[in-house]
Amino acid sequence: MSENLTLVQAVRDGLHDGMAEDDDVLVMGEDVGQNGGVFRATEGLYEEFGDDRVIDTPLAESGIIGSAVGMAAYGLKPVPEIQFSGFMYPGFDQVVSHMSRLRTRSRGRFTLPMVLRAPMGGGIRAPEHHSESKEAFYAHEAGLKVAMPSTPYDAKGMLIASIRDPDPVVFLEPKKIYRAFREDVPDDPYEVELGDAAVRTEGTDVSVFTWGAMTQPTVEAAENLDRVDVEVVDLRSLSPIDFDTIIESFKKTGRAAIVHEAPNTGGLGAEITATIQEEALLYQEAPVERITGFDVPFPLAALEDYYLPEPARIAAGIEEAFDF
Repeated sequence: MSENLTLVQAVRDGLHDGMAEDDDVLVMGEDVGQNGGVFRATEGLYEEFGDDRVIDTPLAESGIIGSAVGMAAYGLKPVPEIQFSGFMYPGFDQVVSHMSRLRTRSRGRFTLPMVLRAPMGGGIRAPEHHSESKEAFYAHEAGLKVAMPSTPYDAKGMLIASIRDPDPVVFLEPKKIYRAFREDVPDDPYEVELGDAAVRTEGTDVSVFTWGAMTQPTVEAAENLDRVDVEVVDLRSLSPIDFDTIIESFKKTGRAAIVHEAPNTGGLGAEITATIQEEALLYQEAPVERITGFDVPFPLAALEDYYLPEPARIAAGIEEAFDF
């Protein structure tokens, strides 16, 4: 059996199934209890599982993440929520100094089976610190897995896989598409393995690599390009990155574009480009195009549509790679 769900409903389903499956799993964060979370991702969990497993916390990101680290080290499986990824910075020391390295620091004595959830990215006309896409911060940190689904099916399966993982996962949810479309999602628990990319459209001319909320406009751009046969690869997992699928696709096409809404400089597009140079240089027919956000603070509502890559700008970048 399955149900037609939005992405945020699929996240809620994944949380529910993880908690029903394992009594050690708990949810914590600001307003996640009776209010059901700022985006209603935890709606109904408080009523079903009670206040000892759905915990409303003070407004203190360092405390939320630090408490979850301690819980995970001693046998629980916390899933803390940060209301917006741009609020993560006060707790960044806990992420880098403790969450990412406790297994290494303790020589394997401790593992941290915890999932740090946060809505990520722009597109909803939010105020400052609500729209950043800084996934590269977390992908850069050894000891963390980083996931960003682009569909309801993947959201539930990847979240369950993250909850079952013995090591910490940063689970970034593209809030622009929380309610943008629906998809059939199985009722029963299932896993979508972290570290496996998905080929969304197959093609032979240009490989386009993307993730999160940029997947849908990239697929739209590819479908509207009559003269270019585009292969769209949705990375889904940003650490580990599925470089095998990336290189296999690039060897087939010889041309590539990368689409992400994070700033251009230091973004994951640069890492993908460097790996293509190292692993598949002799297959390359054109420079790799990067179609990204800009190296400026994320703008407020009036300029948001100019900042985010949209189908026309994505299509132009793909054509530039094709025409070189």
